[in-house]
This record gives sequence, C-alpha cells and structure tokens, in this order.
Amino acid sequence: MDATWQESAEVCADVAWRARAAKNSALDLLTEEQVTDSSTDPVIWQTYRHLYLSTLRYDFRCHTIESLMCKVPVSVLNADPYSEALYAFSRLGQSKPDGLAVMDRVLVASDAHPKTVHVLLHGLWLGSLLPGRASLMLALVGLLPEGGLTDPVALFRMASARRSLGHYPEALTAIGHALELLPPGDPAVHADLVREYTLIATAHELAQHVRATRNFTPS
Repeated sequence: MDATWQESAEVCADVAWRARAAKNSALDLLTEEQVTDSSTDPVIWQTYRHLYLSTLRYDFRCHTIESLMCKVPVSVLNADPYSEALYAFSRLGQSKPDGLAVMDRVLVASDAHPKTVHVLLHGLWLGSLLPGRASLMLALVGLLPEGGLTDPVALFRMASARRSLGHYPEALTAIGHALELLPPGDPAVHADLVREYTLIATAHELAQHVRATRNFTPS
C-alpha cells in the first residue's frame, strides 16, 4: 500500500512481537524464499522481509538472518535501512566486530529512526563480547526520543549497559524506572526487567563484598 520503509518497520516489528506473544509466528506463514525473491512487488517484498526477519530477531536466530540477508541485493538494503539494521543485528548478536561498521552505516542512512535504533541496541545487548559495547549502547539510547527516558525497553538496555560498566546505583535507577513505565499485560518484558534488576542487585552486592574484603585489616 505504498508504505515507506519506516512505516513498514513500525507496523511489522510490533505485529511480529504481538504474534509471538500470542504463540503465533510469521515463520509458520511465510517462507525463506519470500524473503529473498526479488520478483515480488517491492512493497510486499519489504513487508515479507520485515515480518520474517523481525520474528527471527525476537528468536535470536542470528545465523539464519545473516544467511538470508546475504541473498538480498545491496541495492535493496540501501533503500531499506531497517532490513540492513536487521543484518547488523545478526552480526552484532554474534559479537562480530564488522557489525559495528554496518551499525554506523545504518545510523546515517536511517537518520536514527527509533525502531531501527532499537534493532541495533538489541544486537549490541546480545553481542556481549564486542569491544566498547556498553558505552555504545548508552550512546544509542541517547539517540532515542527523550533520550530513552520515557521508553521502558530503552531504560532496560541502559540499565544493562550501566551494570556492565559497574555503575550499579545508576543501573538500579534505570531498571526501576523501566518497571514503573512498562504498560500492563506484557509479562515477557516484565520478566526480562526483573531478571535485569536481580543481576544488577547481585553484582552490586558482590562488588561491595569484594571492596569490604580488600579493606579488611586483621586485628
């Protein structure tokens, strides 16, 4: 229906997430060939890509995304930064440093489109072995509307990055704010936030214990 890539991304990402929460999946309705077949109408093909690849993203299936995207022409990716962001997610999620260059390219091409930034944030969050990961996550959160401070998922990523940097009080503040802002009826995200809160609190207590042990002087 003449949707721009931004409009398609915003709808398809939400549809893929809601379908997954309802125990449905685009993977049961579409095929890999529909993601890579360039003979389809361009807007319909874009919709297939966004739905299928977003579903793979939520399942953390980085290798499958990478394999599919290698079959999509570069000219298509140049016109669809959201699909390229999903490719970046697949590389970042595997802690592949070349994903950082793809991420930078996507940020310029997408003009920091919020849904696109969230895909990149998700990849950085998953790519635990990437150099400078935590600082990059904080920089990306800052590109979101209101600096991410009104977005529970952005605050979740911020809290994770702060924990990685050892900024435990700030991390606890961020995750607490995320829990307050999360709308009702999303138990999967709530469970993720609670797990992050537990990780931060545990890491904080351990750091305090280590400091106390180092400062202990036997009488």
